[in-house]
Amino acid sequence: MKALTKETQAKITPQTAVQLLKEGNQRFQQKLMADRDLLDQVNDTKSGQYPFATILSCIDSRVSSELIFDQGIGDIFSARVAGNFVNEDILGSMEFACKLAGTKLVLVLGHTACGAVKGACDDAKLGNLTALLSKIKPAVEAVTEPSDAADRTSKNIDFVNDVAAKNVHMTIDNIRTQSSVLKEMEDNGEILILGGMYDISNGKVTFFEA
Repeated sequence: MKALTKETQAKITPQTAVQLLKEGNQRFQQKLMADRDLLDQVNDTKSGQYPFATILSCIDSRVSSELIFDQGIGDIFSARVAGNFVNEDILGSMEFACKLAGTKLVLVLGHTACGAVKGACDDAKLGNLTALLSKIKPAVEAVTEPSDAADRTSKNIDFVNDVAAKNVHMTIDNIRTQSSVLKEMEDNGEILILGGMYDISNGKVTFFEA
């Protein structure tokens, strides 16, 4: 499998980009990964890169976008931060990826049993982690059930996963409200901004409806 070129990237629509990720995740789950020579792709991309998607995911060691979507060198831009939220730097990176480098999809990918979300649920405090977790706290507050404080902790994995999904939706809202560049591109049909959740127990990505 060859790396993407400017011509092959141009033929990919936002909807096609979603399908490419879905197919890649299916290959990953079925242990039928595409036959690619990564060093050949290094050579293919030495003079330029033409990825089709930008993926914002958590730093969790189990959630490597390149692996779980079975992608190679030059296929995707991968932004990672604990809790997969956006800030000015990540938004700027996404704007570069879409407006200047031509990606057709922004995927915000949360995952089950997220440690950052657990920390936000428990109101953990530790150095710079305190400020990071404050970015996820709005999602904790937005999930209203269960109402009993005893059930709103990291010990309740269903609550944790509900918060993780809510955090994805709120991150998408933040992308649209905080980046006029990406919002305009989406409104014009140039890109899709989409969310999804990765299940660490079985390797499956569930895509949210656009």
